[in-house]
Amino acid sequence: MAARVSEGMSSEKKRQSFSESDTKEGHFENAPGAHFSAERGQAATDINGNPLVEMDPIAERKLRRKIDLFVVPTVAILYLFCFIDRANIGNAKLDTLEKDLDLHGYDYNALLSIFYVGYILFEIPASICCKWMGPGWFLPLTSLGFGIMSVCMGFVQNFSQACGVRFLLGVFEAGMLPGIAYYLSRWYRRSELTLRLSLYIVMSPLAGAFGGLLASGILKLDHFGSLHGWRMIFGIEGIATIGLSLIGFLTLTDHPGTAKWLTQEEKDLAITRVKSERIGQTEVIDKMDAKKLKAGIFNPVVFFTAVTFLLNNITVQGLAFFAPTVVATIHPEKSIIQKQLLTVPPYIVGAFFTVLMPLISRWLDRRQIVIIACCPLVMVGYIMFLATENPTIKYAAAFLVSTSIFAGGPLTNSQVSANVVSDTARSSAIGYNVMLGNIGGLISTWSFLPSDAPNYHIGNGINLAASGGTLIIALCLLIWMKRDNAKRELRNAEEELMGMSQQEIQDLDYKHPGFRWSP
Repeated sequence: MAARVSEGMSSEKKRQSFSESDTKEGHFENAPGAHFSAERGQAATDINGNPLVEMDPIAERKLRRKIDLFVVPTVAILYLFCFIDRANIGNAKLDTLEKDLDLHGYDYNALLSIFYVGYILFEIPASICCKWMGPGWFLPLTSLGFGIMSVCMGFVQNFSQACGVRFLLGVFEAGMLPGIAYYLSRWYRRSELTLRLSLYIVMSPLAGAFGGLLASGILKLDHFGSLHGWRMIFGIEGIATIGLSLIGFLTLTDHPGTAKWLTQEEKDLAITRVKSERIGQTEVIDKMDAKKLKAGIFNPVVFFTAVTFLLNNITVQGLAFFAPTVVATIHPEKSIIQKQLLTVPPYIVGAFFTVLMPLISRWLDRRQIVIIACCPLVMVGYIMFLATENPTIKYAAAFLVSTSIFAGGPLTNSQVSANVVSDTARSSAIGYNVMLGNIGGLISTWSFLPSDAPNYHIGNGINLAASGGTLIIALCLLIWMKRDNAKRELRNAEEELMGMSQQEIQDLDYKHPGFRWSP
């Protein structure tokens, strides 16, 4: 059956059900239940959060595949070049960037840091802007901005100009990671979201691999227009980003209701299945207000998940920016192009595990336990970095570190998305998570200092402490969520909601008595 209704349901609930006879070729062409529940003003859950409509799994699967085809590839490719444009400075450093810009001492670290200043300051404003403009316009526009900034980086002549461009690059990239996560949350169920987030966040390690390959190929060119050497890396990769962003304007759509490639029946199903997991909500795309924005930021699970992402990002961004430098100290006898190529294999391993961990999360329909499971291998890797000076063992340690760190992005963003209710709260929650994450990125820029070369004991020690802190906080949060859910089971939702208006119920968000934390 396409849908069934539990015995004892009221006649009103029965009107929201539909059967196999209501479908045609797997589509809900005559599905009054889906259409009724998809309408604004109609809830798709009862007061305890139980869905009122049960969708046909076959029709859902067909719809999900269609969404996967039309939505995920575009945002994944945009994020690939977003991360390349951010991290390609590490590849440029292996060439003559420091010499040409007259960088000395900690200038390179400062150049990395200024990117995060712009990123952190504009993170939440960019997330709010994404909600206000709609992701279909915001994501291509911000991609266009950081593509232009990447091209500009190829023309800077000194440290001050480079800092200005890197700051603006951070401003434009600020909304990209949270914007895509928020965008995908409009299309997918809670259990489906982590894997889809991984399919674009996997572009982080792939950017490290592809960026190294691309940089080695670009550096073999004599020139690109008036650009030579490392400047060609920024120019060519920036132009590619600009072209992809222009395509994004044509291919991205704000939400299922505006997707021209979905039939009306598919739109109804897409909206209903997302709404069926949002207790007390009568619309998927709600009106933005301050109360809901605060609900996303001050949610306790969001805060502590964001702290774990902060610690995780110290290791992620540290690897992205300093992997070429670390490889250079391990193999100083290699040529520049050989060093670029040696950064690729650890990233390939990282890409594999970035998808594998969310697949496990999808199977378990759990995220917190997978976040916890990601920590031990990272800790072992940094212990190896600290315990030996053998180049082969250090290179092997880079593989261990890469296995788990990149999975933190999809897991934490999916976790905060799963533990808020309204669309507005989700936009601020994801923005807040990524903002704290990039404070970790800022810390990472000062982890590997020139004075600490070639073994970087301080940097590796900071990363070991960060991964250990992630393990402790994630474990404590899991225990708290289970205990608080047990307390919530004792509450009477019907009594607590009595006399409240529909708007007041919607504004409760995670404070709704029928809400349960989703570990």
